[in-house]
Amino acid sequence: MSSIRAAVRLRTRALVAVVLAAFVGLVAFLWPFAVAPGRFGTSYAPPLIFGVLLVLVLAVVFAEIADGGIDSKALAMLGVLSALNAALRPLGAGTAGVETVFFVLVLAGRVFGPGFGFTLGCTSLFASALITGGVGPWMPYQMFGCAFVGMLAGLLPRARGRSEILLLAGYGALSGYLFGFLLNLSFWPFSLDPGSSIAYLPGLPFTEQWHRYLAFDVATSLGWDTGRAVTNFVCITLAGPAVLTAFRRAARRARFDAAVRFDPRTTGPGQDAPHS
Repeated sequence: MSSIRAAVRLRTRALVAVVLAAFVGLVAFLWPFAVAPGRFGTSYAPPLIFGVLLVLVLAVVFAEIADGGIDSKALAMLGVLSALNAALRPLGAGTAGVETVFFVLVLAGRVFGPGFGFTLGCTSLFASALITGGVGPWMPYQMFGCAFVGMLAGLLPRARGRSEILLLAGYGALSGYLFGFLLNLSFWPFSLDPGSSIAYLPGLPFTEQWHRYLAFDVATSLGWDTGRAVTNFVCITLAGPAVLTAFRRAARRARFDAAVRFDPRTTGPGQDAPHS
């Protein structure tokens, strides 16, 4: 099988934007373990981080386009898959942890590359939030959680055949737990009575804070995360071979790596430039 060039090529400027966005995204998730009480604290940090996150998401996309990393064919593919994920998400709606968007995100990130997976994770959740009325302070967390899932899928090691399906299914199950683990951080510091033994308490040592969060995650969402992990594993195992084949056929026909070349011998005054 011939190699397939990534739909979104991470050149220097785009790569810097993705790295910065990923870094600030991790800061947004992990700030309860790093911010000291009385400083850039609990009342002001999250809203500012939300704003920076959204600006960086736009910077990633604009940097890709300006740097030639996204052509019209990749943009069309991104739009189609974002719309597909936005339509699929209400089918599960998170009931019992069932989420129907992750298997497409994992498979698309695998075929079209980490840059495409990162961008698709952001745009899919943004489109879904607009359609379902799910816009709120949790949306940037969801966008970046899915962006990380898509990006890491594009960075998985090479495999073929049944080994690849097992690799992707295992990663899909793991990403179901990882997504829930990260998303819980978006509301944990604000959701419980400070007197609770699993509530966020500013000023505690990292180990004790971490222990409280692990207990909170297990007590409140482990069952939902398991439902998401099982859904991802089953969907990728059953639909993965066919969807991978379709995506790779589309990628070969799109020829994302094809360059436009002009032949000066056939281009003169009054003549149209030849096609690529």
